[in-house]
Amino acid sequence: MDYQLNINWPEFMETYWQKKPVVIKNALPGFVDPITPDELAGLAMENEVDSRLVSFKEGKWHASNGPFEHFDNLGETGWSLLAQAVNHWHEPAAALVRPFRVLPDWRLDDLMISFSVPGGGVGPHIDNYDVFIIQGMGSRRWRVGDRLPLKQFCPHPALLHVEPFTPIIDEDLAPGDILYIPPGFPHDGFTHETALNYSVGFRGPNSRDLISSFADYVLENDLGGDHYSDPDLTCRENPGKVENYELERLRSMMTALISQPEAFNQWFGSFVTTPRHELDIASAEPPYEPEEVAAALAGGEQLLRLSGLRVLQVGEHFFVNSEPLDVTHQAAAVAMCRYTRLTKAELGSAVEDAEFISQLTGLINQGYWYFED
Repeated sequence: MDYQLNINWPEFMETYWQKKPVVIKNALPGFVDPITPDELAGLAMENEVDSRLVSFKEGKWHASNGPFEHFDNLGETGWSLLAQAVNHWHEPAAALVRPFRVLPDWRLDDLMISFSVPGGGVGPHIDNYDVFIIQGMGSRRWRVGDRLPLKQFCPHPALLHVEPFTPIIDEDLAPGDILYIPPGFPHDGFTHETALNYSVGFRGPNSRDLISSFADYVLENDLGGDHYSDPDLTCRENPGKVENYELERLRSMMTALISQPEAFNQWFGSFVTTPRHELDIASAEPPYEPEEVAAALAGGEQLLRLSGLRVLQVGEHFFVNSEPLDVTHQAAAVAMCRYTRLTKAELGSAVEDAEFISQLTGLINQGYWYFED
């Protein structure tokens, strides 16, 4: 199913993106849930899927991580089941992510889905990422506070909550409504009637993760081996002091390493295409031959990208799933980054190139792209 978002994106970006929360009523007109509660429960029983169960019973919060063996004895109130990266495992649900591709792919985190019974929720908290919460079946009331300094605490080792806040949004969501919340705004969802919610999250890396990953890349690739040098050193009165000009020279050594565009782009391409959650990768069985791929494309068949697979252009380089995307046609590589569905129209003259078809066949056999049934 193709979902059409009723959002004025230029206006939204200018007024709300990373600035303030907003409820967009009827953003998905005639919304139909792409997944059932039973299907979500089945995913939460799989080892590969990150899931958790959060409940509030007798004044106490409880949380546990999946995979779960059963869901007996939960009762009819006060609990929520959540599963991360459902777009990696459930193609109909993955369709919910596609309308958000007006935003950069590299900022997309995942699609989290929660099923909650009356009184269910995860408690008041703050997220450090942008989230679009789509209301599916049922009804939930959402309270969102302003981005102010608030104390956070752990009512349970697996939960981080925030102290009470004054809401600037306090609304019930109906199916097809969307609540957008930028990073840092406290929020709390309370379920009135059994509900499904879909959270499309966009995450930006923090500087600590960037520096840590780049340092690993430097070590793995034996970069930055130059030693500090000071041929202009002079005698000093206080040998116990590191002079400011020395600190600046040290800082310059480090920034010079990061400022090498080739190394930086190669590192970032690998870093940003590494998924945070497992992918549902299955090698093609039996493997395709290049002749079969060429014939299928010539016959008008569509190639679909594996849901959740990160395929990005960084500078002049292309990357897929943390590895360089080595294909001979740059225009085709651009198309492979830009489109999640490929036909001979998008791939252009590359479909006539035997070497490109061979490279594409290898990617299909790895399970990164597949022909639509």
